[in-house]
Amino acid sequence: MNDLELLSLESKYCSWGDTVHYAKHLNIFREAEGIYLYDSNGMEYLDLQMWYSAANFGYKNKRLNDVLKKQIDTLPQLACQYLHEEKIKLAAKISQDIEKKFGVKGRVHFNVGGAQAIEDAIKVVRNHTGKIPVFAFMGGYHGRTLAATSITSSFRYREHFGHFSDRAHFVPYPYRFRCSATQKKESCCDLSCLKPFEKLFESEYYSVVNPKNNNCEYGAFFVEPVQATGGYIVPPRNYFKELKKTLDRHHVLFVADEIQMGFCRTGKLWSIEHFDVVPDIIVFGKALTNGLNPISGIWAREELISPDVFPPGMTHSTFSSNPLGTAAGLAVMELIEESNFEIDVPKKGAYFLKKLQALQKKYPYIGDVDGLGLALRIEICQKDGFTPNRLLTDTIMNIGLRGDLNAGGKRRGLVLDIGGYYKNVFTLAPSLYITEDEIDLAVMLFEEALQKALVICPS
Repeated sequence: MNDLELLSLESKYCSWGDTVHYAKHLNIFREAEGIYLYDSNGMEYLDLQMWYSAANFGYKNKRLNDVLKKQIDTLPQLACQYLHEEKIKLAAKISQDIEKKFGVKGRVHFNVGGAQAIEDAIKVVRNHTGKIPVFAFMGGYHGRTLAATSITSSFRYREHFGHFSDRAHFVPYPYRFRCSATQKKESCCDLSCLKPFEKLFESEYYSVVNPKNNNCEYGAFFVEPVQATGGYIVPPRNYFKELKKTLDRHHVLFVADEIQMGFCRTGKLWSIEHFDVVPDIIVFGKALTNGLNPISGIWAREELISPDVFPPGMTHSTFSSNPLGTAAGLAVMELIEESNFEIDVPKKGAYFLKKLQALQKKYPYIGDVDGLGLALRIEICQKDGFTPNRLLTDTIMNIGLRGDLNAGGKRRGLVLDIGGYYKNVFTLAPSLYITEDEIDLAVMLFEEALQKALVICPS
């Protein structure tokens, strides 16, 4: 069928409850390879979001695809009540990696999607602590199942589904560009943003702790080490170290949500490695399988998930630890072990960031650029360089999807993802194999889209 016929069917029979219709221009993509997507006309789109960081290792990665094809011809299906080799090896690799890096023994439990893994983490927390309330960050995103929505700060995700009596206590994230304490990113490093949270524990009248027995009402703090949907916000390097001191004093668990930032997006296998803290639970998904037959999971400390405290049947999903997903996940872990991502990703990220900083100097509409590894952000503002400019951001994104950019001497499109508190941040998550030439091309395409957008909506 051609695109017009397909779009006609889509308008009648597909739910609009997902995010497709955020865009004005609806693309139907037919092929993908490396860092590019291709539409029905063979038009090439450079992808700077890689399926929300699910395809870190590039589209149609031959090594990973071949593993999946082999698994299809050997053990393609198996009920999750039975064991298979790939599941055991993958759980062991993840657990051994964490033990080596953090010095803590633990176990892995698999599920299917990121939100489901968050649900499992909530179960582990409640089972261990006996407590329902948790802390989470403003701007945080942990999924859209009911329990995951209760710890995701956006009210619009809860608005249509009744009262959430167990929603998290939301704490401001250390957002340096928009620091309420100083309004100056470069001076926002005294961790003044942490003091209001610490103050909650000073008196019983601040509602979270009983000082007589040091019992906190909250069981855990769910943390994105680099805030993802919130706009790829990188916190001060010592923020989580200081935060965890408060949590440890009051026996509050630290849960690191690595669903979008895990698997070398920031240059480390786990983004929390940058911040000198030891998590109690790690939640992962997305790039574990490079988007192939996805699985997700949690790692938790032994005392939280050992068989005597978390016995059979505590949580389950039909497709969790399916053999296609575990085979792909094992291949990803082996690929990471044999690669130099810990060196290459920071190097490429620094090169990309330098190019973005040069672009920022040319255009006052670019208020902030920042990044950690190949998780990068471009915050689009009014001409004052600070007031959020959602209209310009949306216009740039839709221009990229039209497929009529000519930078680099060839007609192309540009795939961008938008996040941020004001929906004015481009969150860049390119393939970890992106080259410097592709980075140069990406910056040229973005600049062309920006220039075209400024003609449409000058401000």
